[in-house]
Amino acid sequence: MNASAILQAHIAKTVSLSPEQFEYIFSHFTQQSFKKGQALISEGDRVDYEYFVLEGCLKSFFINDEVKMFILQFAMPTWWASDYNALYSGNRATINVDCITNAEVLRLSGADREKLCKEIPGVEYFFRWRTNRGYVALQKRLLSFMNSDAKHRYEELLQQYPELYNIVPKQLIAAYLGVSRETLSRLYNP
Repeated sequence: MNASAILQAHIAKTVSLSPEQFEYIFSHFTQQSFKKGQALISEGDRVDYEYFVLEGCLKSFFINDEVKMFILQFAMPTWWASDYNALYSGNRATINVDCITNAEVLRLSGADREKLCKEIPGVEYFFRWRTNRGYVALQKRLLSFMNSDAKHRYEELLQQYPELYNIVPKQLIAAYLGVSRETLSRLYNP
């Protein structure tokens, strides 16, 4: 499938748009290619875009003062990624987004997103629905961190996203789960 068809199928799961509406929406996106390890957003950057993943895998992460990495999100095909706080507030990025693998993405500016939401009610509904689902997923993840041990969090991740284990290096999965690489090794090699 080409980029247009992938995005159209993704949006169509939530809202019906006419072909003309979709073509107008798609005209606001820019396709970009990134290499493994390449940054889309670095801490301190001005953030003007969000990214829809067509191929590959991205990670959103934070590195603390002790140089420990915390993975906030993996973004696989048909997932979205950005530093949303920076995108919406105009503040500088506090997180990083880079490529775990080579990646193809569609980039949409925050200004174009807002314009499209005002012009086409279905687009506003789509983005609101997507934001709500993201909020629910984040809430579930926080509750899991508060109430579950590392083994349970590992099993939940494996059950929800089994394909991650073929794409994402184990040290990044450990950073996502909030455990050391050694602890993760004990979890998947009991």
